[in-house]
Amino acid sequence: MSQVTESPMKKISLEKVVLNMGVGKSGDVINIARRALDEISGKKSSARNAKETQRDWGVRKGEPIGAAVTVRGGDAVVLLKRLLEAKGNTVNGKSFDNFGNFSFGIKEHIDIPGVKYDPQIGILGLGISVTLTRPGYGIRIRSKHKARVGKTHAISSKEAKDYLTKEFGVTVT
Repeated sequence: MSQVTESPMKKISLEKVVLNMGVGKSGDVINIARRALDEISGKKSSARNAKETQRDWGVRKGEPIGAAVTVRGGDAVVLLKRLLEAKGNTVNGKSFDNFGNFSFGIKEHIDIPGVKYDPQIGILGLGISVTLTRPGYGIRIRSKHKARVGKTHAISSKEAKDYLTKEFGVTVT
């Protein structure tokens, strides 16, 4: 009897977790959002600028209108567990794409375990985007001889859901 083992090149892992707070206007609220993201992630957040002018909303191109932070490695795994716990360890099945990514939102950042209410910050919502990867995915971003990831090597929606269920104990609805 030969035991069939999975190729090490097919092993899925967590690449990064991106937290984003879109505030919609510049000024003091950007600093408040950045402070909240710093508290949640333990990393330094950065302001995100408007890509184009929206006169109706009073937003000019280049003006900071949001804050974001990217977390990678072991810290990303710990953070994702906390964020999923705030969502009741459930993720909507429609949140997955066919490239190993999924997103979800949290309406009140104080629902995240370990985050205390601060009257100076208030209550803010945030969006979370998670990227999964496999060995060999570096060909997409390297500087020389960039190439696409093949169809058989790309992470499908089903594989991403299975990984999330197995590694993080999440139920996909």
